[in-house]
Amino acid sequence: MKEFEINKNDAGQRLDRFVSKAVPLLPSSLLQKYIRLKRIKVNGKGAKRDTRLSVGDNVQMYINDEFFDAPAPENIYLTVENPDLDIVYEDENILLVNKKPGVLCHETEGWSAATLIARIQAYAYQKREWRPREENSFAPALCNRIDRNTGGIVIAAKNAEALRIMNEKIKNREIEKYYLCVVCGVPKPKSGTLTGYLFKDAVKNQVYIKSRPEPGTKTAVTKYRTLDTKDGLSLVECELLTGRTHQIRAQMAFAGYPLLGDGKYGSEKLRRQYGEKGQALWSYRVKFAFQNGAGALDYLNNREFSVKNVPFVQKYFSFSDFH
Repeated sequence: MKEFEINKNDAGQRLDRFVSKAVPLLPSSLLQKYIRLKRIKVNGKGAKRDTRLSVGDNVQMYINDEFFDAPAPENIYLTVENPDLDIVYEDENILLVNKKPGVLCHETEGWSAATLIARIQAYAYQKREWRPREENSFAPALCNRIDRNTGGIVIAAKNAEALRIMNEKIKNREIEKYYLCVVCGVPKPKSGTLTGYLFKDAVKNQVYIKSRPEPGTKTAVTKYRTLDTKDGLSLVECELLTGRTHQIRAQMAFAGYPLLGDGKYGSEKLRRQYGEKGQALWSYRVKFAFQNGAGALDYLNNREFSVKNVPFVQKYFSFSDFH
């Protein structure tokens, strides 16, 4: 029998979801069966799978030791000596990091370099703000993600309450996200809204924009405005009204203005001409525009954070006032 005392970062979770995180080797089918058979209890009593846990609750698990004794997965954050984070904003609840192009947000097959989340966890661990041995189920986590070759602001949560609130606000579109990009050509009209229907080919990791809804497509909406034009290139600000895979890259290309350096949706000839190895796209500004209460994060409402130095802006334009 193993016992877990519920702390602040565990509280508020359903019993079954807590157990799945605390004992990841336990198959889901057995987890649900053991809850029904009352081999997983809360404060000494049987409980339903959707029971919400509170601080101080004691969860007892009468399950085989094999689910606890298997070797733990490698803790990648321990291998990161220098997190090398460009921090835009930080407080006790969240962290805004300006991610460099080439850095993955999360680990994926075929890439072993330190991911952004590994760097953030290493940073919190080295500051002693996160103590893994004192946690049952929580680790610092990303609230949003951007493509490997896209730079810009990523939001991370330092505790479970902040993660829950941020995920809810992102889902309800109460966080405004703005990108800067360099496109080939001059958009006409210079500002507007792109609405299309995006189909994702998971095998090719590529998306396609359709003019009309089709089975398997999702609506994609992007507002844009042209900030500057020079030598056949345009500096464009995009606001995501939906958050689809490769949304800006695919929609701008479909409109006839592909991103400079984009090897998947853009012009290979121009990519070689300008020597750009990745798409000229940067998540440079976020605004917290909460429509409803945000609990412990209410203090962030109406606050805005931005990155001032975007490499390709200085390289191709003299434009400085992004707003």
